Amino acid sequence: MKKVIIAFDGQHYSEGALRTAAWLNQLQTIMVTGVFLSPVDYREVIGYSGVMAGMPIIPPPVPEAADDSASMARFEAFCTAQGMEFRIHRDTDLFALQQLNQETRFADLLILSSELFFENVDREQPNEYLRRTLHMAECPVLLVPEEFREPRCLVLSYDGKAASVHAMKQFTSLFPELCSLETILVMMLDENKELPQMELMVELAGRHYPSLTLETLVGEKRNTFARWLEGRPNALLVSGAFSRGGLSHTFRHSFITEVIRAHRIPIFVSHL
Repeated sequence: MKKVIIAFDGQHYSEGALRTAAWLNQLQTIMVTGVFLSPVDYREVIGYSGVMAGMPIIPPPVPEAADDSASMARFEAFCTAQGMEFRIHRDTDLFALQQLNQETRFADLLILSSELFFENVDREQPNEYLRRTLHMAECPVLLVPEEFREPRCLVLSYDGKAASVHAMKQFTSLFPELCSLETILVMMLDENKELPQMELMVELAGRHYPSLTLETLVGEKRNTFARWLEGRPNALLVSGAFSRGGLSHTFRHSFITEVIRAHRIPIFVSHL
C-alpha cells in the first residue's frame, strides 16, 4: 500500500487531484492523506532579511479562504464514498511550503493541481509556490489538470541527464500496473548533438515497457514539445525536470514549463 498525499491550500479544493487518487486506488490500494495548508506562506511575506534582531514578527491577517473546514469535510466524504483509507493533516503553521516539504519526506507520492495550487498568489502556473514545491519535494510529484482523464499512453522524456533516467525508474517502481500502456520514449536533442548513453536508455526502457516506440525531437521541434503533446490528449508525461540545483535556471529552460501551463495532461515529476 502506498502513501499518497494531496495538498490543498485554503479553500482551493482540487476535484482533479481526488479523481486521480481514486483512479490510483483502483490500480493498487493506497492511503491518501489530505494536507491542508495555510493559503499564504508567510516565509515569503515577512522577508527575514529586513527584520531587525529582537523585533517581534506580526504576520499579516490570514485571508478568509483560510477556513478550510468545508474542504476537509468534502475530502472526508469523497474518500469514504470511494472506500479509500485516508488521513487529514491540518498544517496551518506560518510556513506552508516548509510544512509541505516535511510531509513529502514521509510519502510515496504527492498529487497537486497544476491549475489551483496557490492560485490566489498567482494564477499563471507554474507560479512561484508551485516552482518551489517541485524544486524541494522529497518524493515524486504528480501534477494533474482539473479535467482529469485516465491515461491511455505514457510519454517518457529523455534529455541525456541522469534525472530523466531516475524519473523513469521511479515511475516504473511506483506504477508497474501502467507499464503495459502504449509508451513513447522521446529523445530531446539539440541541433547537431547526440544524446549521451541513448542506446543504454532504450535498452533499459525496453525491459520495463513492452509497447515502447521511439520519437526524436531535434532543435525547433524540441522547443515545441507542448504542441507535440497536444496530439496525445490521453497521455501521461514522465519527466526528470526541476532538480534541486539552480531553481530559476531550471524553470527558465525547462521544456515542460509550457506543458504545465497548458493544464491538459498529468505530469509525473521526479528529480535527483
